[in-house]
Amino acid sequence: MDEHRVDIGEAAALFGLSPATLRWWERTGVLPPPPRIGGRRRYGERELRRVGLAYLCCVLGRMPLGSAVSVVSGNDGPETWRQAVTDQISRLDRELDELRTARTYMTHLLRCEDDDMTDCPYLEWEVRAHTPRGRLPHEDVVAAARAAGTGASPYGRDTGRTGHRGPRDETGDGAAGSDATPPVCRACGWALPTGPRAGRPRVYCSAACRQRAFRTRRAGA
Repeated sequence: MDEHRVDIGEAAALFGLSPATLRWWERTGVLPPPPRIGGRRRYGERELRRVGLAYLCCVLGRMPLGSAVSVVSGNDGPETWRQAVTDQISRLDRELDELRTARTYMTHLLRCEDDDMTDCPYLEWEVRAHTPRGRLPHEDVVAAARAAGTGASPYGRDTGRTGHRGPRDETGDGAAGSDATPPVCRACGWALPTGPRAGRPRVYCSAACRQRAFRTRRAGA
């Protein structure tokens, strides 16, 4: 037995993985097959380092396997795998924005002084901005629900998953065909909160959208 190599069980245990995970990464092309001795996989220092890289990308970096292939397999050039890493960073940035927004809501719920959260004006604005209800020009929630159920909204029924925003005009300044529709966020197209606001009018529905728009402008500069 080669004293400088380990079997698949030991290689997987080094990173807290199962042997099945290493086999799956091989089948999907993330890991190149290691040398075999007597028909059994044997991992030396180089192979173990590549398993570690796969762990960093797929487990800690949450990279999709299709993208991790470019980074870990060693088959692609620097430009290809660097682009895969750049794309993953962009995905993680979007997830971070969503998590920060979610944390903002949860923190407000914890600190809100209203006895019943359904009476909170801040959350009322946010519900209008970030749910399909924002497409409906009805102040009365019962009337809005009735319009949504009968397809009487300006855009008809939802055609996809919850949160589908429906069509808007090409300028992005408002929804098509209805003066009653509230203004929309310049970044994501969701209806803006309609509550009182001091200073300049809102153009973004959240800090996350403001940051996203800033990054887009900076990337295009």
